[in-house]
Amino acid sequence: MFEKDSLISGLLLGVFIPFVGYALVLEIYDQLDAADIISGFGSGDFRRRTSALLGLCINLIPFALFNRKKFFYSMQGIMIPTIIYAGIWFFYFGINILD
Repeated sequence: MFEKDSLISGLLLGVFIPFVGYALVLEIYDQLDAADIISGFGSGDFRRRTSALLGLCINLIPFALFNRKKFFYSMQGIMIPTIIYAGIWFFYFGINILD
């Protein structure tokens, strides 16, 4: 499925990879907090905001791989949900940042 240039494959990756990235980043935060490496670092809102943003940024990995293979439709498919998620992120957390 991911060996050919397809908008659908990019959309599927672009929709699901941020959720996996968000869960991975939260797990890393929890492990570091349990080991008292970052205990007390940042508020709960900071952790949620940063985790969501890092989860979005993980979309850059398949984007770069598709760029290397010259799969431009797949790259477009990844960017569509990424831009939508970034807009939702800014709508949800933007008021806190701009204060």
